[in-house]
Amino acid sequence: MFYLSRQTVSRHRSLYAGSFVALAVGVFLLGLAATATAATIAYRGPLADSITVTTLGGNDTAPTQVRVPTSAADTSGLQVVLSMVGTISGFITIFVIASTFAFAVASRRRELGLLRLIGATPRQVRRMILGEAFAVALVAALTGAVLAQLATPLLLRKASYTELAPVKLEPAPPWVPLAIAVGAGLLVAMLGARSAARRAGRVGPIDALRESALEPPRIGPVRIVFGLLFMAGSITLLTLIRPSTGEGVMPLAMFTPMLLVIGLTLLAPLVVPWISRLWALPLTAWTRVSGSLARSNVVAAPRRSASLAAPILAISAVAGSMVLSLSFAADSAEATIRDYVRAPIVVTGAAELDASVGTVDAGLPVQFIRIGQDYAELEDAEGIVPAIATQTRNLTPLSGDLGKLTGNTVAISKEISSFEHYKVGDELPVTFLDKTAAKLRIVAIVPDAFGVNPSFLIPLDLARKHAPSAVPDRSFVLPAPGVDLLGTVDHAVPAAEWEAEQAEGVRKGNQFGLIMLLGPAALYSAIAIANTLLMGSLQRRHEFVTSRLLGATPAQIRRMVLWESSLVGAAALSLGTAITVTVGILLRHAMTSGMTDVPVTVPWGVLLGIAGLCLTLAVGSALAPTTYILRRSQPSAAVE
Repeated sequence: MFYLSRQTVSRHRSLYAGSFVALAVGVFLLGLAATATAATIAYRGPLADSITVTTLGGNDTAPTQVRVPTSAADTSGLQVVLSMVGTISGFITIFVIASTFAFAVASRRRELGLLRLIGATPRQVRRMILGEAFAVALVAALTGAVLAQLATPLLLRKASYTELAPVKLEPAPPWVPLAIAVGAGLLVAMLGARSAARRAGRVGPIDALRESALEPPRIGPVRIVFGLLFMAGSITLLTLIRPSTGEGVMPLAMFTPMLLVIGLTLLAPLVVPWISRLWALPLTAWTRVSGSLARSNVVAAPRRSASLAAPILAISAVAGSMVLSLSFAADSAEATIRDYVRAPIVVTGAAELDASVGTVDAGLPVQFIRIGQDYAELEDAEGIVPAIATQTRNLTPLSGDLGKLTGNTVAISKEISSFEHYKVGDELPVTFLDKTAAKLRIVAIVPDAFGVNPSFLIPLDLARKHAPSAVPDRSFVLPAPGVDLLGTVDHAVPAAEWEAEQAEGVRKGNQFGLIMLLGPAALYSAIAIANTLLMGSLQRRHEFVTSRLLGATPAQIRRMVLWESSLVGAAALSLGTAITVTVGILLRHAMTSGMTDVPVTVPWGVLLGIAGLCLTLAVGSALAPTTYILRRSQPSAAVE
């Protein structure tokens, strides 16, 4: 049977070429992320720039020794980004591969019906389709893995000595990460082909021949049930994007759109034609014949329309939600910085200011290693004088008493308290960078104020004791009456100007992270959109030639294809826009609850660019092969 599968793949090379390209690119992205992650894990910094501590153990976990890097040579940031890239790329890969294999199998209904008619059993048809999928997937996965291995050194050179990895990274042994990528590619391909093969094998010979001209108007009950379950789960997660969720709203805003895409993709044969009908109302009134034909084709082929819409829906929903979420997060950070700074003047750098200029809040930056049951993490802290800091910043405790911040004590942020379940009175085991171990008693929990306060505040004397060479990186100043710091002290700026600079830094950081996260996935999605539409148009040669035989001109057929691809793209973008807007509104409410005068920054250029690119790719990828077919085919070919 596998020999027959290889022969049929060879015969349908043009049909399976799209599946090969889609899977090869997907495995390439997954393999690249995996091999780069392996390089970051294998990196070992100098022993002199690390401290070895022992975890606490407990709950059936034995204490273990952990070496924690203490210099800037930390690759954890790149590891997080690569894991996110792998997750998003894997998510896009699943839908693209499933849709392309399903489309390839659906395009051969006439051939499969003939096989059933001459005696092939459903089991033999399924085995043949799965064998074809395995033959294509194996070659594509190995090709993607080889390309990933060749590209890994280039990626590591580009990533070395950057903000995410301020060290030189060298390639690690690639066998395990590439094996994972190849295995994932094969699994995704087989799952995508299995569903289509089962659907083809279930129908009888006469039904298969009848359905070769017109797709069934209904989808299976199992698909509907799973689609509704994913939608119900997504709605549940949407209800959790609220102020009481705290910092967890951002991960929810990132991953809930993926579940919504899964649910809508499963229900797409029902949803996409319905939305296309709505978009077709003004189109048919304007174009009449070509618009009506386009609407009829989209409605009559719901599975084909759903397959074409899937990659557009996935990238528009995921990318749009992420772009809008990061923009609103920057708005929230800007408002937080503004609301939590009370001092009118900020002096950047290590300026020496005495008490004659006014109230000076010159906190000392310090680091320590926070030790848990099975982990040890390097944390940023700040040494402050509570009586002074409470005048220049909003440090009103949510619980506890900041006035008790003396000796071996610490005040923590609400975020850390929520994540680690710390409460006032608990002791925090830490090791300072001078290798002194201490237990800091939590005396207060203060509001989160990213950009103004770190997550840990300790007494100034304790910071000086363990970091005697530390100097302030900025000072908040309440000038004394008659003192003008702006004209007499270097690097003194109005608080509003400093706040604007901090907010701009947050936005630039978000943009860099967005490029890192969405760049590979967006490129892959663009290839997938073009790939799927090319497959769809190339398989319609007989339909186009028959239309020519009935009197349609090439220009009329091209207009029909133009409106078809536009309707499918508009339907997919409508769903993606609905997801983006819903997630954006909920996230903004959750992050800005209780704040006033929060700016609203909607990146219209980026969002419209995503929509425009998707539509351009959809239309261009459908028109190009149509034009090619019409130029090389004559009406007489319809009878061949």
